[in-house]
Amino acid sequence: MQRHRLLLIGAVCLWWTLEGVVTAGQLLTMQFSDETLTVADALRRGLLSAWLWIPCSLALLWVSERFPIERGRIAQSIAVSMLAAFAVVFFRAVTIYVCNPLLGWYATLPAFSDVLVTSVFNNFLLSWLNIGVGHAVLYARRAWERQRLAEQLQARLAETQLDALRAQLDPHFLFNALNSIAETIHRDPDAADRMLVGLGELLRNSLERRETRVVTLDEELRLLRHYLQIEQARLGDRMRVHWDIAPRLDDALVPPMLLQPLAENAIRHAIAAKIAPGVLEVRAWCDGDTLHLAIRDDGAACAPSPREGVGLSNIRARLRLLYGDAQAFELIALPTGGTEARVRLPLSRDATAKVAA
Repeated sequence: MQRHRLLLIGAVCLWWTLEGVVTAGQLLTMQFSDETLTVADALRRGLLSAWLWIPCSLALLWVSERFPIERGRIAQSIAVSMLAAFAVVFFRAVTIYVCNPLLGWYATLPAFSDVLVTSVFNNFLLSWLNIGVGHAVLYARRAWERQRLAEQLQARLAETQLDALRAQLDPHFLFNALNSIAETIHRDPDAADRMLVGLGELLRNSLERRETRVVTLDEELRLLRHYLQIEQARLGDRMRVHWDIAPRLDDALVPPMLLQPLAENAIRHAIAAKIAPGVLEVRAWCDGDTLHLAIRDDGAACAPSPREGVGLSNIRARLRLLYGDAQAFELIALPTGGTEARVRLPLSRDATAKVAA
């Protein structure tokens, strides 16, 4: 607010200084029968007359801010503005009358009543123009403040929605992981033990990144490896993982827990449903300023309109909140069988991370 007032005072002073210079130029080009103005005389007369408007304009702007003409107070505000305009008229008349020897507007000073009448014609409408400018400034500032508040509320809403989606995702993942462990504990206790260790590591990482909106791709892939170790302990030789990660993408920023639901969906609906061994492929590459991430399986091709569960719906909602229309998420049925879940994001990097050579 203080900065706004200083800018407003500066703008008023600059405006009336320029007005004074213009007036001085007009005085120099005017023809006088009884006097010849020098440049110094014209500048003195033009600038001093214009500078007298600086306190008047600031006062009228204050009146416009303090008593704006708006619904619920129209009559009161118009009355106050009218009084302020007449006060400026009277102030200008008195100042011109008293300072005429310095300003030199009148060769012979007339009666004060004549100066006052002239001030009404010269300054009343100009006072209302100042009041109009004050209202324009006031409404523009209000609009800017409303826009800023709306943007803040929108950002808070997006953060709240992301927190809600994250809170939804953690129990969903934990439930599925515990189900996998329960399926394995009687058949292969050693594998179930390894799965519990991996689950503990996953939960620890999840808690550490609970307030994080984005993480590096290196962190996200490390978390995915922990999850795939759990699933490989359960599935054994029935699942093989192939990694195809382009170089120098370790510091690329992605939403946390982005790839794990995609891998979980591929394992449960494709690889685990097969009798023969299946392959899960994890890919990451960039194309200009775009980052591509993909999880591909070699199971049966998905239906044309597959039903999205909690994990995939969660991903779609988070991407929309974080990137708007700059992202894309799609499930692609491969001609050779299987499905590829592909995510496209704007490529951004963590400036504090060390890029792998």
